[in-house]
Amino acid sequence: MTANPTRVLVLNSGSSSVKYQLLDMADGARLAVGLVERIGEETSRLAHTPLATGGDKREKEAPIADHEAALKAVAQELAADGLGLDSSELAAIGHRVVHGGQKFTAPTVITDEVVAEIERLIPVAPLHNPANITGIRTAQALRPDLPQIAVFDTAFHTTMPESAARYAIDVETADAHRIRRYGFHGTSHAYVSRETAKLLGKDPSEVNVIVLHLGNGASASAVRGGRCVDTSMGLTPLEGLVMGTRSGDIDPAVIFHLARNGGMSVDEIDSLLNKKSGLIGLCGDNDMREIRRRVDEGDERAALAFDVYVHRLKKYIGAYYAVLGKVDAVAFTAGVGENAAPVREAAVAGLEELGLAVDAGLNAVRADEPRLISPEYARVAVAVVPTDEELEIATQAYALVSA
Repeated sequence: MTANPTRVLVLNSGSSSVKYQLLDMADGARLAVGLVERIGEETSRLAHTPLATGGDKREKEAPIADHEAALKAVAQELAADGLGLDSSELAAIGHRVVHGGQKFTAPTVITDEVVAEIERLIPVAPLHNPANITGIRTAQALRPDLPQIAVFDTAFHTTMPESAARYAIDVETADAHRIRRYGFHGTSHAYVSRETAKLLGKDPSEVNVIVLHLGNGASASAVRGGRCVDTSMGLTPLEGLVMGTRSGDIDPAVIFHLARNGGMSVDEIDSLLNKKSGLIGLCGDNDMREIRRRVDEGDERAALAFDVYVHRLKKYIGAYYAVLGKVDAVAFTAGVGENAAPVREAAVAGLEELGLAVDAGLNAVRADEPRLISPEYARVAVAVVPTDEELEIATQAYALVSA
């Protein structure tokens, strides 16, 4: 056995996919990355890139029946590059788990009891936790001797005070059904808030940051001194910002209205709000690049979708400014946040009295590194900080097994 194994395999198991990365925590290098998708369908796809050897991306299309078959296929690809799961250099397997409830506030070594608790949380994460459990059990079967570490999307947000985490409903009912605001994208918010502090040359404990994770799913967080004090997603990832296919904040009475007057079932309303709302509901597209193209061509529905999206985003910036009292930086991240300059410009426009501004030239630059896009005179830094959830998961998992 290697005296000090330093490699961590990160698994993100979805309902019909497995994303993975193999990292060496000695230097943070990515050794391999890949994706298995359309698991259980007639034709599945595996895409694997062996970064350690500088090899070309390999793609295969063939039926992959389940997650066990998917992980075995991943193991074969890694083994072909000399990076197999049987390697003595592998220190741990880190699993992204979406919902950890109130119990899991940090990365956790997976035991039968931990899996049982993740199962108990399925009612509040019905799409995600079952897939996460499947990935865990499959990986345990492949390497039962290896530490398996769960890193929870909700963990970073467990520092929220009760005033932010509680909904104003009957306490006994809420507690009986675990109804409270949990928040998601926690690994991204943790990583980006810390990297933003580094960009400013300060310790995270000295910095207040508003993090805007803008992808197809989107969330905002208010981070005071490295600790989350509020976040936009709630019991589920449906609450908060306008997203690709999710409505975000909505009057709960809309649900009653659709049931009573629209004759819609609970499942139909669930599908409407999660899959047919947000940008796609407003204009038929959930790709911000396509929406901006349509806006530039004078498309009124696309313009409305963009304006609603930005209006909600601006409201949350203002709200979290009020929550924090003092803001050192606003950080944009994830697919839209990192790449859509018009979104960043529009979100900050008109907030000059709050010390926020964007330099048009800096904002137009595309880069893979964290960078400031605000002018020197701005009291509050505006930053673009590429997120790295896999590195964050690997870092937390490796720190735990090393300790």
